[in-house]
Amino acid sequence: MRTKSTAPTRTVLRPPLRVVILTTPDAQPLDVAGPYEVFALTERKLREMGLENAAGYHVELVTMGRSRYITGRLGLSIVAGGSYKTVTGDIDTLLVVGGMEPWKVEGKAAVLNWIRQHANNVRRLAGVCTGAFVLAEAGLLDGRRATTHWYYCQQLASRYPKVKVDPEPIFVVDGNVYTCAGVTSGMDLALAFVEQDFGTDVAVRIARAYVMFLRRPGGQSQFSTPMSFNGSSQSAMNRLQVWIFDHLAEELTIERLAAQANMSARHFARVFAREFQMTPGEYLDRVRVEAARKRLEDTDDAVEEVATAVGFGTGSTMRRAFLRVLDIGPADYRARFRIRRR
Repeated sequence: MRTKSTAPTRTVLRPPLRVVILTTPDAQPLDVAGPYEVFALTERKLREMGLENAAGYHVELVTMGRSRYITGRLGLSIVAGGSYKTVTGDIDTLLVVGGMEPWKVEGKAAVLNWIRQHANNVRRLAGVCTGAFVLAEAGLLDGRRATTHWYYCQQLASRYPKVKVDPEPIFVVDGNVYTCAGVTSGMDLALAFVEQDFGTDVAVRIARAYVMFLRRPGGQSQFSTPMSFNGSSQSAMNRLQVWIFDHLAEELTIERLAAQANMSARHFARVFAREFQMTPGEYLDRVRVEAARKRLEDTDDAVEEVATAVGFGTGSTMRRAFLRVLDIGPADYRARFRIRRR
């Protein structure tokens, strides 16, 4: 996917943004290490872009229990820097990571009080995987939309009926509170934070470094086929994806797509459905929604302008596609998810 170059939004001298990752002792290492790695790589990528004095993030990993060891059920351990009790001062972004039974937190009352206190002051509060249970237990998800790993969604809804649980998205944003499905979606969420703070170019460089998809929208289903591509691949379908991204504003019929792939229309439709598990029309809807989503977040363009720019033609056509793909209209999406920069 070719992304327009955008200059990082934070190039002045300032302290790094402080990220605290608070985890249960039995959290899965990938839920912890994935976001940590994304944040930690940011400063190096800023320097690669010639911003020698730019600061990225200062990341601190702390546990809820007495032990500094975080051991998932598969036996791989990570050693945290210390206990949450050692954290003092202001926090920019607080990530809470849960384990197999996050509602059984050691010293639960003290931990929940600590989270509540910081929740009032942080710019962003996030629950990674079953970290949503910890936030819900603290009452911080009452009345909010939230998600968690699909396996636990029904349990989250049953235990906390005041939470509006959505089992579909890879991550959900409600105000300054974020929840995600965990595992690789924890990295998607961290990458979205990087994009908010430092711009698209930095996020793209990190995604490439970790061979991640360039961008997965939070509203994308936990089960949907990723729409990004391997930029180094020379397959006909990957070349077609690049071409589609460059011609979104144009009329893209099956016949035109098939000709671009050097196939008959009938053969192309079969190959495309086999490759992407969706029709070309469904794929175009998703790609155009993703392009429109970014314009709604990053620009002041009117909805009709955005619709024309990404190939929907009219605002009403774009609205129908948004409702199909994200279950929210473009205007509501902008009101809820537009990036707020400091």
